[in-house]
Amino acid sequence: MTNNDVLRRIRYMFDFKDAEMIAVFAAADLVVTPEQIRDWLASDEELLYQELDDPNLAIFLNGLINHKRGRRPGAQPEPETILNNNIIVTKLKIALNLQSDEMIKILNLGGFQLSSHELSAFFRKPGHKHYRKLNDQIMRNFLRGLQMQIRPSAEDES
Repeated sequence: MTNNDVLRRIRYMFDFKDAEMIAVFAAADLVVTPEQIRDWLASDEELLYQELDDPNLAIFLNGLINHKRGRRPGAQPEPETILNNNIIVTKLKIALNLQSDEMIKILNLGGFQLSSHELSAFFRKPGHKHYRKLNDQIMRNFLRGLQMQIRPSAEDES
């Protein structure tokens, strides 16, 4: 999945308007314009399309954490320069205050069966012997399940 796909799905899931997207970025101390938002959300075939780089998606996800859970006092965490699905799901887990059993239910909603042991492998450090890379299929199922939980009526609209 591309960073732009993740941003589009999160925007749709929470039904964020442009002003809310700008506010989420601002919650992590980044000023973006409506034009940047439009270009990042454009489909890959559109002329306006701009690729969303890892640091900007990391800033958005940090802003989502601040937006949903409140801003921690002190300096904001440095955004990651390289993102992967494991980091993205971890940030969504933090933003939405999800526990393991809730994440398993979300994955089930998205059509993917996973045990708690398999899930915990995604949140380990990359050097750990039980670390597992979260692939795009699981990421898509997680985002689909999350959308079904947060915005259940949206499935009727599709």
